[in-house]
Amino acid sequence: MRSQIRPYLLIINFTLIALGNVVAQGLVADYQRSEALKTKLKDKVYNAPQQINWTKSGNRCWYVVQTARGKEFVVVDPKQKTRQLAFDHEQLAQKLSTATGKKIEPYNLPFTTFTFGKDDQQLEFVAEGFTWQYGPGGTAFSKKGPFRAEPTDRRYWGANSSELSDKPVFSPDSTQTAYIKNYNLYVRSEKTKQERQLSYDGSEGEYYASTIQWSPDSKKLVTNKIRPNAKHLIYFVRSSPDDQLQPKLENREYLKPGDALPVRRPQLFLVEEGKQISVDDALFNQQFSLSRLEWRKDSRAFTFEYNQRGHQVYRVLEVNAATGAIRTLVEEQSKTFIDYSGKRYRFDLADGKEMVWASERDGWNHLYLIDGATGKVKKQLTKGEWVVRNVVKVDTASRSVLFAASGKTPGQDPYFTQYYRVNLDGTNLVALTTEDANHIATFSPDFQTFVDTYSRVDMPPVTVLRSSTDGSVLVNLEKADISEWQKAGWQTPEVFTAKGRDGKTDIWGIIVRPTNFDPSKKYPVIENIYAGPHGSFTPKSFMSNNRSMHELAELGFIVVQMDGMGTSNRSKAFQDVCWKNLKDAGFPDRILWMQAAAQKYPFMDLNRVGIYGTSAGGQSSAGALLFHPEFYKVAVSSCGCHDNRMDKIWWNEQWMGYPIGPQYAECSNVVNAHKLQGNLLLMVGEVDDNVDPASTMQVADALIKANKDFDLVVLPGLNHTAGGEYGEHKRRDFFVKHLLGVDPPSWSSISAGAGSTSMAK
Repeated sequence: MRSQIRPYLLIINFTLIALGNVVAQGLVADYQRSEALKTKLKDKVYNAPQQINWTKSGNRCWYVVQTARGKEFVVVDPKQKTRQLAFDHEQLAQKLSTATGKKIEPYNLPFTTFTFGKDDQQLEFVAEGFTWQYGPGGTAFSKKGPFRAEPTDRRYWGANSSELSDKPVFSPDSTQTAYIKNYNLYVRSEKTKQERQLSYDGSEGEYYASTIQWSPDSKKLVTNKIRPNAKHLIYFVRSSPDDQLQPKLENREYLKPGDALPVRRPQLFLVEEGKQISVDDALFNQQFSLSRLEWRKDSRAFTFEYNQRGHQVYRVLEVNAATGAIRTLVEEQSKTFIDYSGKRYRFDLADGKEMVWASERDGWNHLYLIDGATGKVKKQLTKGEWVVRNVVKVDTASRSVLFAASGKTPGQDPYFTQYYRVNLDGTNLVALTTEDANHIATFSPDFQTFVDTYSRVDMPPVTVLRSSTDGSVLVNLEKADISEWQKAGWQTPEVFTAKGRDGKTDIWGIIVRPTNFDPSKKYPVIENIYAGPHGSFTPKSFMSNNRSMHELAELGFIVVQMDGMGTSNRSKAFQDVCWKNLKDAGFPDRILWMQAAAQKYPFMDLNRVGIYGTSAGGQSSAGALLFHPEFYKVAVSSCGCHDNRMDKIWWNEQWMGYPIGPQYAECSNVVNAHKLQGNLLLMVGEVDDNVDPASTMQVADALIKANKDFDLVVLPGLNHTAGGEYGEHKRRDFFVKHLLGVDPPSWSSISAGAGSTSMAK
């Protein structure tokens, strides 16, 4: 009898062992270890400045750095090539303690920023509700007075109220003021106070804007005549206001795709003659926007930029100030879209005789020198299968351009930012940074030197002071110390590449493992997604303050992030994949990337894949379960723009096109909600004025009508958010339950003993 039972016992034994490798995750100890990781890693990367600050004079720069003994303020003198503490920390702490009656620790001072006074000597800072001054050597120390923060305007997409203002605008010679009165343009002599009306056709339905621009010679004026559009209001109920019992109804002005837009027409006035000259609008009559209305320094003309609705035509236009004749200086056209919101750059030289212009006309974002008289390209300043990321400075004296770019160095991650200088004739391209890492530069006001902090996700930061002439290192400032992270068992993120859908293009991403990682186990995979076409999002620098993926991994997951096609900072063709097809979100590339990673690393279990994201990532994470349920099984979607017709006009029309066509419905999570498979958690802030919260509620409504099971969390009083600590906890619990098959522990049991949990493997 026993001989017959033993084989079955053996099979059961092996089954239990196999299951043990799967289910021994997502338990209280894992949660406590994840919570403990916050404490063990926070502020434990030493000697890594977060922000570099230059004084107005440019004679010094300073930064705050966390060290083993605490927070230190460091000042650098580029001329003397010195690095030292900005002040005597012990002395200042003692003076503050005496003045406030509170115990102030010298290396935990109650401020993180300050300003230098005269001669870069005296310091001024805010602490304990007051503004303080501290002199060199501690000889002067005083309380200046109470600190009052300036109010901030939190509106995202409100109307430009300055266009309606009646505030007068002084002429450059201060002899006249111009202003709007009864919807028309007036000027007044400052000497005689005599008022003259220059326009007579303004009305409430078509008025002159107060964004008035005088010509430098004070003889001409230009402003826009505006035909306003109907306002589009979105509404919120603030259910739990802090200042009253009853809820509040709120609204915001918020244009959505397809809405009517205001029409602006520049109007030219010759002040002395009292003459108005009309400007032919044939070159800008299908406008999405007009911007950068500027005069030439010699007053001969003014220029402005025109973005045609649909974002497929972009022009720089010039208007002759004597005749009103208009001409095109530069024109860009695209069969898909012009990335006007991300790659636009223009710098006029010699009062418009030349222009430095950024364009993707050859398939990569590069710089061109344009002839201001003819509009023709005089020289392509940069060229190749790499991209200019931004222009730092056009130096008219040396006729050179200082800029950041990525992808130029073979063998490096094509997203790594490096800094360069090139002459305006396209010669002498000089690399100012070369180390195989992502560089973040902060230039001095005179652009002669810069502080360069470079790192990778798998290499801690190094900070140096460099020459802007040749990139040579002038002073070695900091080299980060991550020994405390290593003691905590922190696993270095791995950079991984795989071919995209075309079989040729490299897709770059990272793999994050838990501290107790065991390659013999099977781990569910969770993707952190953000696939907005306006950028690239996989971390490239050391993740000192971006630890959430590590904390999530600690529960028993492998967490990954990558940039698929349809995102920016590669070729134009790479980004064009998103055109009228935001539901693509690079998923064919993402899936191939994870399959390649799992082939190399069998511990990645692709039968259990989750995904999460916020905003555009919220749209994509929910879309993963609608359009790719064969691969993704669990999704957490926060404040998603689930139907692009419900979201802000500029972002969505840029990528999804205008007029509004069937592609909007094809990409809609609302329209496609009936396709849901897998487990979905939706989260949204009830007063989100970035993405209309109704977008999430409409997905919920469609899912209910389709009889689909899902979870919904509405966050009272919160704006555009992933939910903060509460949302993070709900997200982690959802993945534990549906990917690990474990009921998450109670939150109270997690907090008990979290700080004492061992981080060893």
